[in-house]
Amino acid sequence: MRARTLISPAQLGRRRGKILYWTVFGVTMTLFTLVFLGPLYWMVTGGLKTTAEIVQSPPTLVPDSVHPKNYQDAWNVMDLAKLLFNTLYYAFGALAFQLVLDVAAAYSLSKLRPLFGNVILGMMLATLMIPATVLVVPQYLTVLDVPIFERNLLNSPWAIWLPSVTNAFNIFLLKRFFDSIPRELLDAASIDGASALRTLRSVVLPISRPILGVVSIFAVVGVWKDFLWPMLTLPDPAKQTLNVGIYSLSNGVPQNQLIAALTIASVPTLILFLLFQRNIMSGLTAGGLKG
Repeated sequence: MRARTLISPAQLGRRRGKILYWTVFGVTMTLFTLVFLGPLYWMVTGGLKTTAEIVQSPPTLVPDSVHPKNYQDAWNVMDLAKLLFNTLYYAFGALAFQLVLDVAAAYSLSKLRPLFGNVILGMMLATLMIPATVLVVPQYLTVLDVPIFERNLLNSPWAIWLPSVTNAFNIFLLKRFFDSIPRELLDAASIDGASALRTLRSVVLPISRPILGVVSIFAVVGVWKDFLWPMLTLPDPAKQTLNVGIYSLSNGVPQNQLIAALTIASVPTLILFLLFQRNIMSGLTAGGLKG
């Protein structure tokens, strides 16, 4: 089937149509490149400038002199290795909890179909309509004194891991993908004597790697970029995440080193996206195409 475009093939074949097409295409691509890559370029080059150059007005587009040592100083002065380790620890802990509990919840709602399953799913999805900032105070009071257990989770990784488990969006993504798995596969496993847990482990999970990859990336990036919640629940400087640690030390370091630290903090998530961008796109569209 021929793709529909704003310009017909006949118009595109004329000289005026070609000029119009390539002009619009070039302007659009240039605009989007500036919007998305401009801030990254400004951040990377800002970390290479001197303190005097970075605060001067008007600012320079290209550094007069390049100072890569700013990145080394930022790494040492702000102890980014420790902050990076803390962030990775919290991120992959949250990932483990989400993969275990969210997969179990989505599989149950999709294939086991418990009583009132649609009502439960609807209530989960309704939480997506609640602004995250509204939940900060109730969550903080819960972490401060966990009901029944009477434990204070401040400065504990559980304060990061437990709230991240209740991710309705990831459960919805997983459920949509599980819905697209043919029922015949599960019936065949059941005839062979496989239990529901064995079917999940041996049949469902191996063919769900695209969506598991997407959920994993969302889980890691969600913890990585979070700022408000770690700042409230991790006041101990030795246990802070990368974002909170850089913010806490921002008043005591030169601006060029601060920008260099922010650039370093951005690199892991950019690499993660560039490595897995194909998996992200295929995982997001797989459930929608097959559902």
